[in-house]
Amino acid sequence: MSVIRPELTWLGGAFRDGAQVHIEGDRIAAVVPADDEPTHPGMALLPGFVNAHSHAFQLDLRGRGEVFPSSVESFWTWREAMYELVESRSPDEVAEIAWRCFMEMRGVGITSVGEFHYLHHADPEARDFAMDAAVLEAAQMAGIRIVLLQAAYTHGGFGSPLSGGQRHFDTGDLDTWVASLEAAQRACDAQTQSVGAVVHSLRAVDIEQAVAIRAEASRRGMVLHAHLEEQPAEIEACREAHGCTPMHLVNTRLSPGSDMTLVHCTHTDGADMAAYAASGGRVCLCPLTEANLGDGISDLPGMLAGGVEVSLGTDSNARISMLEEMRMAELGQRLSLQRRGVCLDAQGRVDATLMDMATVNGAGGLGLDAGVIAPGMLADLQLVDLDCGGLASVDQDDLGAAIILGSGDDLIVDSCVGGVWLSEMCEAL
Repeated sequence: MSVIRPELTWLGGAFRDGAQVHIEGDRIAAVVPADDEPTHPGMALLPGFVNAHSHAFQLDLRGRGEVFPSSVESFWTWREAMYELVESRSPDEVAEIAWRCFMEMRGVGITSVGEFHYLHHADPEARDFAMDAAVLEAAQMAGIRIVLLQAAYTHGGFGSPLSGGQRHFDTGDLDTWVASLEAAQRACDAQTQSVGAVVHSLRAVDIEQAVAIRAEASRRGMVLHAHLEEQPAEIEACREAHGCTPMHLVNTRLSPGSDMTLVHCTHTDGADMAAYAASGGRVCLCPLTEANLGDGISDLPGMLAGGVEVSLGTDSNARISMLEEMRMAELGQRLSLQRRGVCLDAQGRVDATLMDMATVNGAGGLGLDAGVIAPGMLADLQLVDLDCGGLASVDQDDLGAAIILGSGDDLIVDSCVGGVWLSEMCEAL
């Protein structure tokens, strides 16, 4: 058993002093009053961040597509650059990209990632699913906890065939996707790796197969994730194909519940969201990517008022920082609404709500016992330097907001997955 006595510990939505955390194996065994001086003076212990939505291979798009020869550039033109990337990468190259991505996450306090994985094939003609094992191997090398969210992808749009780079995503019929899901499960290291189900989007998977995937995920006790309503054009195309919005299809055909996470919901109608919220469904926002792609700003206040558990993801990984994702989630809303204080808890604080979005809410959406420092939970943790970035002069009660809204990733000293610290892992290499 190991013992950590930090200067401060994030417990119950605030920093508390005088706590001692016992770790046994990969779990937190106890949180008790400290019985000695701090083992980590000048440091605070927080739950590790949970990155609920990532496409690791897109790290190699960083900096690309930031020159705009056309007067109108959008998500759809960016997507063409992504298709070019997937045409030119081998499994070894994808593993190396993913390893760099996951190591960068570890360095900024991210201990768990939901890898929304749809780049499956090196050879689309063979439909080899060679990229699946490559991503799992990269995660194991980086020591990050991963839920491989195995995406079904069968169409280029509503009623359109796959073309070009999309062929690397093709999962074929339901049986082929299920076989790939089971193969990914067999490839997982059970200590830190698991699998979830994904309908890439309702434009990429027809509704009948989506219904079957939903049933299969429920039967297996798996979480289900999907992209939804990131772009107005997606909603209009769905109206033309089905006479309703994608969210209406989710609500009426896919039996939403607390095991479902919809990513983005940038342009979701308020009544549709209210119905989804009533089911207990979750939402993941990716504020930095949504800003980068010019998607728009979601109705986050409406989601929170409806009781939706909102998580955060780094999505395209153009920038990897959960501190900045939290900051953008709050400040983007302030700009849009022209008022201060949006992600508020019952006490009028933003830090507890935002920290939940970056930790426990993401863990819930991924089916992980993580995101909270409490007995029985996974020992996925991070340490921050309280003397970094001007924090030394900040009152304890204001520290959470100061870290989230006013600090950089340089204050993150170390991160721990299942009781193993990144610094120790690197020393052993």
